Amino acid sequence: MPDVPQPDENHFQIRDSEEFAQNLTKVAERTGDLMATFLSPEKPSDEKSALGSELQRMAMTFFDVGTHIATDPKLLGEAGMDFWQRHMALWQSSLKKISGDEVTPVIEPQRSDRRFRDEDWQENPVFDFLKQSYLLTADWAHEVVESSTGIDEHTRQKADFYTTQIANALSPSNFVFTNPEILRKTLETNGANLVAGIDHLAEDIERGKGKIAISQTDMDAFEVGKNVAITPGKVIYQNALMQLIQYSPSTEKVFKKPLLIVPPWINKYYILDLNEEKSFVKWCVDQGHTVFIISWVNPGPELADKGFENYMDEGIIAALDAIEATTGVDEINAIGYCVGGTLLSMTLAYMAATNDNRITAATFFTTQIDFELAGELLVFVDEEQVREIEEEMAEKGVFEGRKMANAFNLLRSNDLIWSYVVNNYLLGKDPFPFDLLFWNSDSTSMPAAIHSSYLRNCYLDNNLAKGNFALKGIPIDFSKIKIPIYNLATREDHIAPAKSVYKGAKLFGGSVKNVLAASGHIAGVVNPPDKQKYEYWTNTARPATLEKWLEKAQSHPGSWWPDWQKWISRKSGPKVDARPPGGPLGVIEDAPGSYVKKKAE
Repeated sequence: MPDVPQPDENHFQIRDSEEFAQNLTKVAERTGDLMATFLSPEKPSDEKSALGSELQRMAMTFFDVGTHIATDPKLLGEAGMDFWQRHMALWQSSLKKISGDEVTPVIEPQRSDRRFRDEDWQENPVFDFLKQSYLLTADWAHEVVESSTGIDEHTRQKADFYTTQIANALSPSNFVFTNPEILRKTLETNGANLVAGIDHLAEDIERGKGKIAISQTDMDAFEVGKNVAITPGKVIYQNALMQLIQYSPSTEKVFKKPLLIVPPWINKYYILDLNEEKSFVKWCVDQGHTVFIISWVNPGPELADKGFENYMDEGIIAALDAIEATTGVDEINAIGYCVGGTLLSMTLAYMAATNDNRITAATFFTTQIDFELAGELLVFVDEEQVREIEEEMAEKGVFEGRKMANAFNLLRSNDLIWSYVVNNYLLGKDPFPFDLLFWNSDSTSMPAAIHSSYLRNCYLDNNLAKGNFALKGIPIDFSKIKIPIYNLATREDHIAPAKSVYKGAKLFGGSVKNVLAASGHIAGVVNPPDKQKYEYWTNTARPATLEKWLEKAQSHPGSWWPDWQKWISRKSGPKVDARPPGGPLGVIEDAPGSYVKKKAE
């Protein structure tokens, strides 16, 4: 019989029992104080109501699924047998491993799962068993939900989403005594990591004004206009909804046609201008484009009634007027990102119907106009949830940015929530300075009118794609858009799924170049060529589905940016002398302007 490996006696051992006890006492006392604050009866009633509604919604969803499973004896029996067989196989494998045999894991984490990278998750039989048992149970729960019959697809989707959230929360990686890295750290420091962690938690609750606002990065390490959003330029126009920035040229000659970028208003524009190395804006300027970008205001209740018509008129149309006034050019190329692209597509359809031909080519980044396949975000959208949001917005005038940020974080809760719970609160480490996560935490609110319309006409009823939506009395018909389009989707997008982006682009009436980039909603878009990261796919055919498109798509290494530049340069006209910002309109202030610096209330 092979020798049984002996554990390192000092691997999991308290160094100083007295100090350890003192630190645990500190943690217990501070935890009690924080819980008293967090559960205070003075907590706003709307927050308690929202939490209660969500818990009730989750309970009713599982009750619905459980009822259907209970009335299907065959499914119930198969599920029980499957659970038993999986764990019996794990027990047998674990016993062999304890005996020193080489065994193949019954189940392994996905390659992208960073929770179980510590060596002890593989080498230590106890932690290896915990890990595999958890993974087996989580997979089993998802499969039971997926195989249940008699429930509607939206309920199944919600049940699967809630199952994911519960499974992520209950992962053994999230607890001191079941995560080997945290346990080692706790014993090595005599619990000092937990004392530091409870201090971090207290700071986050204070910063969140009674709510846990998890620090994803060092928020003091960045300042808008200092080390993010630093490409030189000027604000040349502004109104109640936006500031228009014109960037300073870096080449002697520029393309005749200016380039207007329409970012989403659900977060701030500088995702496209994080720093010199990652800035899509700077890269475009360096390619010889005269770049303008809309910086949306972070709205308060005074803008509650601003809807899509306002964002079109006071946003895109006002920007086109200002660009024409300052450059003297009436032919302009445009880019729309995410919901900024949705607004741009609506505006293009409106302009086509009203014979406004100023935009001559359009690019869309991860943009949906048909929301039938909108993916995981649909779990937040049904009549009940939309009505609750509308009732809240009727009181506040806006949909709070932190709530939208929380929804996005839940789509990747292991990466954007639980990894920081482990790092900040259990390991007691300071969050790492990361400009992307600083931007992610710099949330914006949405006016009640446009957010209600967005939820209902896009996600809930899909009126936009069905032709049942109008702006200023003009029905929005995407088939009237005949200008050339570059349509970018990203393969791992949780917010605008690639198959949804591809499906929507089939509604356009002109030529469309579909491109698929690797990675997700942000990293797939913000991928500078110098980094030599990822890949992208192209295919000139336009079959019915993305899956069919991919079958014959050609793969290209690196960034899609040069491919886009080759496409857009042919549609940008001849070169002319570079244009300094301002022109006849003058200059209001330096970029990045004041609107982008306003924090959500």
